[in-house]
Amino acid sequence: MSLVTLLPFIVLIGAMFLMTRSAKKKQQQAAQMRNEMQPGSGIRTIGGMYATVKEVNEDTVLVDAGPGVELLFAKNAIGAVLTDDEYNRIVHGVEHDLKSDTAIVPDDASSLTEADEPADDAAALPGDKSVDLGKKDEPAETETAEAEADKADKADKAVDAKSDEEPKKTDGDADAK
Repeated sequence: MSLVTLLPFIVLIGAMFLMTRSAKKKQQQAAQMRNEMQPGSGIRTIGGMYATVKEVNEDTVLVDAGPGVELLFAKNAIGAVLTDDEYNRIVHGVEHDLKSDTAIVPDDASSLTEADEPADDAAALPGDKSVDLGKKDEPAETETAEAEADKADKADKAVDAKSDEEPKKTDGDADAK
């Protein structure tokens, strides 16, 4: 056999080796993370439940999911062990902010303007006249009625002009060659 025929098999075996190697690393990291759990640490289960570890046994973990709610999980059901800051931010909504001295940006821009006038008064410049953009009913109706009457007269004249002409032949054989 030549090297060219063996090359696809060698590449395939190499790819399988690399994929299984990375999967094994992930499994070892997950097992190490689960073994490092200790009572009091925050966790997230593979189902998305957040809780605090109460007891760690060989294959199981007893967690406290709330006041008076204790649940028993298999160690394999623990998706992640969270840091204290991350657990408090997710569960309790408490954010530990190291940059508390920085200026707070407001939600809206109204506090950024220095004008003491209300927004409506500030938008209108002195000397501007208000323009009425309302629709006037009476003149528009008479104009449209006159325009429609003119169009009808023109259409009648066009029909009369066509009827004075000689009727066209409708026989299909007359124009055929």
